[in-house]
Amino acid sequence: MTGAGSIGPALFTPLTLRGLTLKNRIVVSPMCEYSSVDGFANEWHLVHLGSRAVGGAGLIITEAAAVLPEGRISPADLGIWSDAHVEFLSRITAFAHAQGSPIGIQLAHAGRKASTARPWEGGRQVKVADGGWIPVAPSAVPFHHSEIAPQPLDERGIADVVEAFAAAARRSLAAGFDLVEIHAAHGYLLNQFLSPLANQRTDEYGGSFENRIRLTLEVTRAVRDAWPGHLPVFVRISATDWAEGGWDLPQSIELARRLKALGVDLIDCSSGGTVPGVKYPVGPGYQVPFSEAVRREAGIATGAVGLITDPEQADAILATGQADLVLLARQVLRDPYWPLHAAHALGVTVSWPTQYLRAAPS
Repeated sequence: MTGAGSIGPALFTPLTLRGLTLKNRIVVSPMCEYSSVDGFANEWHLVHLGSRAVGGAGLIITEAAAVLPEGRISPADLGIWSDAHVEFLSRITAFAHAQGSPIGIQLAHAGRKASTARPWEGGRQVKVADGGWIPVAPSAVPFHHSEIAPQPLDERGIADVVEAFAAAARRSLAAGFDLVEIHAAHGYLLNQFLSPLANQRTDEYGGSFENRIRLTLEVTRAVRDAWPGHLPVFVRISATDWAEGGWDLPQSIELARRLKALGVDLIDCSSGGTVPGVKYPVGPGYQVPFSEAVRREAGIATGAVGLITDPEQADAILATGQADLVLLARQVLRDPYWPLHAAHALGVTVSWPTQYLRAAPS
């Protein structure tokens, strides 16, 4: 684990993870765009991700890319379950690299939260008759009582999920990505297996902590084996369900220790999403204590995410050892050039794109 340096603002101190060096600690967090057809990236994704590369982020991570078609949150999700998806994704990575920006991809399976309409279309479950599908999950427990019950994964189905993640990692390499992030957060499939609120299995994948983490470890091992040793692997977790009897921080810390032993380089610490209707203590940096605890107790690099909006706030998180990276979502939707503006605010000189030099602060 490489800590923030002491010379100059921590936010603009490089970070090296395996063979990848980030020029600063600012990461564009995965954000679903719900703008794909049949999983394909398109011009929207090129402009969306490309503009953040132009904006000076140390790393960009794509939205959740489904490893299987039934693993999409919505029919409009990005996918990487087919070799045909690689070609356009390669255009995106090539553009990001031309701007000096590493780019990663988030590999995901939505589990029981699949087959929903896009948020601006209401976000409700899409029926099979309307183009949806029956989701799969650890158990036949729907996310919301109004939804149809998902199909529990059998032994063959679990093995197919593991192989799908590995195959997606191989395609990600072919597409030119610099890292992969395994999505085990926000109530999606791997998080569903982790949480006793969603996982009611009685076989080797349910019940005890050891059994509930089994699928996440199997997926991680398969991805790490499929991914080059000189490139990093991240895992995003929900550090807590924010619900009694659910997944919590102590379990997250122990999971992080196991993931580190498998070759994971950073834990991206988010929270929630497993069950509906829970209340979060939302406020600036409200999830930062999770990244701090996982970093300290598991001895692994972490990323902090959630209402990080101010350059001084982001820098302080790093300088005080609460995380190794900060991941920004809504703030870089508002301002794709936030890293350039943050550098100016913190008194750091960074390179602007030559096409934009006329607008750079003097």
